[in-house]
Amino acid sequence: MKEKILITSALPYANGPLHFGHIAGAYLPADCYARFQRLMQNDVLFICGSDEYGVAITLSADLAGRSPQEHVNIFHEINKKLFETLQISFDHYSRTTCKYHKAPVHQFFLELLANGYIEERITDQLFSEADNKFLADRYVVGTCPRCGYQKARGDECPECGASYEATDLINPRSKLTGSQLIHKSTKHWFLLLDKFKERLAQWIETKPWKPNVINFIKGYIQDLHARSITRDGAWGVPLPLPGTEGKVIYVWFEALVGYVSGTMEWADQQGKPERWKDYWFDPKTKLVHFIGKDNIPFHATIFPAMMMGQNQPYVLVDQLPANEFLKLEGRQFSKSEGWYIDLDDFFSRYTVDQARYAIAANAPETADSEFTWKEFQTRCNTELLGKYGNLVNRVLVFAKNNCGGRVPSRHQLEAVDETFLNEVRALSDQIAEAYTTFRVRRACQLIMELAQLGNVYFDTKKPWQDAKSEATRPRMETTIACCLQCLKTLALVAFPVIPDSAAQLWKMLGYANSLESHAWQEILETPVPQDQTLLEPRILFQKIEDAQIEKEIATLHQLAAQHETSKPINYAPLKDPVEIEEVRKLDLRVGVVKEAKPVPKSKKLLQLQVDLGFEQRTVVAGIGQSYRPEDLVGKKVVVVANLKPATLMGVESQGMLLAGHSEGSLETIAVTNLPPGSVVF
Repeated sequence: MKEKILITSALPYANGPLHFGHIAGAYLPADCYARFQRLMQNDVLFICGSDEYGVAITLSADLAGRSPQEHVNIFHEINKKLFETLQISFDHYSRTTCKYHKAPVHQFFLELLANGYIEERITDQLFSEADNKFLADRYVVGTCPRCGYQKARGDECPECGASYEATDLINPRSKLTGSQLIHKSTKHWFLLLDKFKERLAQWIETKPWKPNVINFIKGYIQDLHARSITRDGAWGVPLPLPGTEGKVIYVWFEALVGYVSGTMEWADQQGKPERWKDYWFDPKTKLVHFIGKDNIPFHATIFPAMMMGQNQPYVLVDQLPANEFLKLEGRQFSKSEGWYIDLDDFFSRYTVDQARYAIAANAPETADSEFTWKEFQTRCNTELLGKYGNLVNRVLVFAKNNCGGRVPSRHQLEAVDETFLNEVRALSDQIAEAYTTFRVRRACQLIMELAQLGNVYFDTKKPWQDAKSEATRPRMETTIACCLQCLKTLALVAFPVIPDSAAQLWKMLGYANSLESHAWQEILETPVPQDQTLLEPRILFQKIEDAQIEKEIATLHQLAAQHETSKPINYAPLKDPVEIEEVRKLDLRVGVVKEAKPVPKSKKLLQLQVDLGFEQRTVVAGIGQSYRPEDLVGKKVVVVANLKPATLMGVESQGMLLAGHSEGSLETIAVTNLPPGSVVF
């Protein structure tokens, strides 16, 4: 029985071009899944679109000297073109500025309001006197109110994962200018997420999601609280209430509704305006959100809560394949730091299938992974060319030269033939299971096992020897017929990952209709027709030479170095003047680090045992990304010795280490000759 499957990928923000890291998280895995489910003859609808509202858009547009609409138009087209280049098979790619978006956003808001899940409040928000405007949370940084991390974002701490309002930050300041922010009263509307705690907690228990997703969400639900869903501004979906000019619905609320409005637009373009309800209102629909791990809270709690509070029968998400992050040569992708791959340049030398396979085979499904040029070369040369392409070429060239370019008869099967065909089918079933369970990385591994199985079988049977004699010719024909069955299976199972190469192989096997016009089971169970004419063999993959990869690595580092030397230093603003007596209150002492170890579950915090001469102290310092623990032992440091103790990530810190910081670099203040306990002034 056919399944109805509604697939979404996280709406990319139209404020800059996408990179491979984005593709690996939410788009390529979703495309592989959609292509597979279509082959399974399921009713698949794959929806995505550009997220185009928010303060970030207006600020970037101002800097670029264009209107917000002009700004999003540019990046909507750039990202849409990239998806087309990568052959991401969306059924529809929409945008939140489309005419279909405002109505469902207003419907969500008004029904939640009428049902008692939204309330109006007068609250203090962070205001920049320097810019004479309220700042959205993404443009605010400060000290985390929970763990003390000093570069926490306006809505979430990247150190401890705490979620809060921007007004909860300690020492809030503008991310753009560094200026201090003040609290100023304004009217906003809040989604009362805490009212959904019990329902969400019960609902999440029914979900067979990845352990890392479930464990994160269970903790997140316990901390749910009311969140503001409006902002002061002009660029966004206006609030549908009288007397609220200058108020817009915040992007994290309205962008989620973009999946619904995108489906509405698709239905209208089909000439069936109400057909969107066949997916969003049908309880039999399987809703699958493909996202990166940073979007888990929105898709696993906030969007379901928004739907639970509706009068409309929206389906809730069934599967949430949240992937981790893809890095580039050990670092985060960053265009501002020159650490990225120019995709136009990339595709001038490499094929789309090479990119798709390299990303899919190393997909960050359960942990962060990284794209390296050396591994890209290995994937392309050893796997695509050496296993997959090698089998295709040697079998088809042999068939052309020894079978008249036609599919030969399959004669009496030997035990080795039957074992081979059984293993081909078993691997195809395992690949189907991998696609079904969102493990595209495993699918790639099995595809290469299948290709290697074919190569070993070809070598074992030695058809070139059987071709020398009429007596053994039937054995040769049987070998080639079995190999062609393997190639047909390879075309099928690889199509979700490398659709262009798989389609070329399908055509070389003599099929006139497209591969995707057939069903998965039909292809597996129907032998390649005897006497079918095989097309001229073509090389599917080209070898990537060492010199080319060395050039790519050198270009990457050269580009990063150019950005580093040309980047202006952003000096932190001076703090307000203080009296000398305030400074004298600080008791700064020289200490020697005796022990150092990471704080569990923290990427940056280190737990230090510091000898102050007269006593030893436990000090927790956020320097774990700049220093290895073993490098700190024996180092003389400066400690604020009269700071009140604070508990950070479950460890009581009895002081604070002094360090300098600039442009991402951090260095502790060191003392050379003074003994522990010496006063620093």
